[in-house]
Amino acid sequence: MRACVCVMVLLSLPIVVRADANVRVVEQKDGGIAILRPGLDTPIFAFNAPADGRPYVHPLLAPDGKGVLTEFSPSHHKHQTGIYVGFLKVNGRDYFHNRGSDYFRRVGFEHAMKSEGIFFTSRYELLDKAKQPQLVETQAWVFRDFTKSYSIDLTLTLKANADITLDKHDYGGLFIRMPWKNQPGAKAINSEGAVNGKAEGQKARWVDLGMTVEGRTDDAHLAVLAQAPVLWRVDGQLGVGPAPSRAGAWKLGKGESVTLRYRFLVYTGTFQPERIEAEWKALSTIK
Repeated sequence: MRACVCVMVLLSLPIVVRADANVRVVEQKDGGIAILRPGLDTPIFAFNAPADGRPYVHPLLAPDGKGVLTEFSPSHHKHQTGIYVGFLKVNGRDYFHNRGSDYFRRVGFEHAMKSEGIFFTSRYELLDKAKQPQLVETQAWVFRDFTKSYSIDLTLTLKANADITLDKHDYGGLFIRMPWKNQPGAKAINSEGAVNGKAEGQKARWVDLGMTVEGRTDDAHLAVLAQAPVLWRVDGQLGVGPAPSRAGAWKLGKGESVTLRYRFLVYTGTFQPERIEAEWKALSTIK
């Protein structure tokens, strides 16, 4: 029996940015973009940028179009939404478990097709308990489709509108939720060779998530690279994310900003540590 994966994404009337022969970009009704290939009904990548909610990536299809590699609000972690950014204990506010209008306000979104890839940027105010913006979060993305793999860059910038303390916590920041169903052989392997629970809380340059998903028999891989080694969260259902607050509390003074850079390598089949390491070396040199 042929497996069928169906994902519904609401799109506006098409507003198409000129792309190469392989992809086109469509603006989404509620904000953000979807990237489509000829012959596929489901976007290979969608960035959702709601006006009054946390932005996130979902769906992300395997590069061959067989299988969705992100999961939205699974029963075991309802607050997790594919690929997203959510810090905790930000002057007492929790942007990881909360994703609604009391916490997030979109103030900008733009996108463009360039020869180097598809560029898009979101800007959100992160609200305090009085619904005043205490941080401005900018996510600048570049999506590159190499047909058999994707390379996706994220430059994340936080700018403080007030004096900010991000208290110590085991997780928070960039986070990735793949559709974990306790599949045999599902693995999170870090750059130091630690696997699954042994990678939890460990410092690493990158973590590769590999597992079968509905619609395919071989593994799909989503490797997440941090520009500099960092402590990582690897939870019991293989939710993964670099956790800069795990090392201790950190502060931003009013008007100060911090920038964090990440890269995703998306591919299928056999684990490719040498290729991931080469991608990390390239990422580590970006200024």
